[in-house]
Amino acid sequence: MAKLIITIDGPAGSGKSSTAKLLASKLNAAFLDTGAMYRAVTLAAMNSGCDLSNVSKLEHIIDNNNFNFEISHGMMIVKINGSDVTEHIRNPDVTSKVHFIASQPSLRAKLVKMQRAFAEKYDKIVTEGRDQGTVVFPDAQLKIFLIADNSERAKRRALELMQKGYDADITRIQQEIENRDLHDTSRKVAPLVPAVDAVNVDTTSLSLEQVVQKILGLIK
Repeated sequence: MAKLIITIDGPAGSGKSSTAKLLASKLNAAFLDTGAMYRAVTLAAMNSGCDLSNVSKLEHIIDNNNFNFEISHGMMIVKINGSDVTEHIRNPDVTSKVHFIASQPSLRAKLVKMQRAFAEKYDKIVTEGRDQGTVVFPDAQLKIFLIADNSERAKRRALELMQKGYDADITRIQQEIENRDLHDTSRKVAPLVPAVDAVNVDTTSLSLEQVVQKILGLIK
């Protein structure tokens, strides 16, 4: 297991990915994007025409496809059976279906194994997700839980989509975020909650650099 593990959990749009990427860069650590893993499994299932409500078929997808996650130039490169799908997993249609994977205990258990296997390959990692500090890496040296106002989170998500060439309706996006929050916080397995020893950081009025500097101060 990595000698230094910093977990960054929080709801969608709170700034987890951006914060984790920049923090990992400053620490010369590997960035573990757990959302990319869930998206990769979702995309593989969609491409196979799998019924996303059929857990046994989804288990088969995970067990019978080669998912590879590597760091290149500070970014996580995602491959399914040798094909680079790093950009494809960000499609909004994939995003809307990730909950089929995230809500099932047996599937989450398989993803946790993937995440811990990733951590075995690097000395230092910064990992982001929704259960990193509570379930995947409960012994992490530092646990951060990011929060932000719903409206600000929706604006960030809309900007991200527009930059990638997708349409972005902020009202619809905010509703989707609130629905995702409800689903994530109320599920029985690995609900979205801060670890008891996590440090809460409100990113609503902070720049990315300010958030990262705050975390660096906690590390020091």
